[in-house]
Amino acid sequence: MTPLEKAKNNRLEAIRDANSAKKEDRTDRMEDYLEVIYELVEQKGYATTVDISTYLNVSSPSVTKMTQRLDETGYLKYEKYRGIRLTDEGVRIAQNIRNRHGLLAEFFKMIGVDEESANSDAEGIEHHLHPETIKRLEDFMNVLKKYPSLFKRV
Repeated sequence: MTPLEKAKNNRLEAIRDANSAKKEDRTDRMEDYLEVIYELVEQKGYATTVDISTYLNVSSPSVTKMTQRLDETGYLKYEKYRGIRLTDEGVRIAQNIRNRHGLLAEFFKMIGVDEESANSDAEGIEHHLHPETIKRLEDFMNVLKKYPSLFKRV
């Protein structure tokens, strides 16, 4: 096998492994819902299905279906006509996603990406990085903050 064929095969194996890895039985979409609910509760003190529908650009029936699913998996408590409340586990996950988003957006801004693009890009990849990758990125950024002369934009 040539080096090029080997590299292509390794890439295919990496894709397979990434797509077969389980994430505590959560989907990216579930995490988006938890993140939006958390942010709404932080901002307004509560979250409604209408608010969630607006921020995620999905129909109200879709929100109802997902909130019921999140209730069944123990990430939130949903009572029809009563409201939505994240469980401790739901809060933990939402805070983790928020922290990942913040770290990624900050990194993108450090390298010169505008704020809107930084947030958009962070939203796109915040669910897909391994915890060790996030930790290494955080360590790297801390070094750059401590020694800014190490990184000079051209």
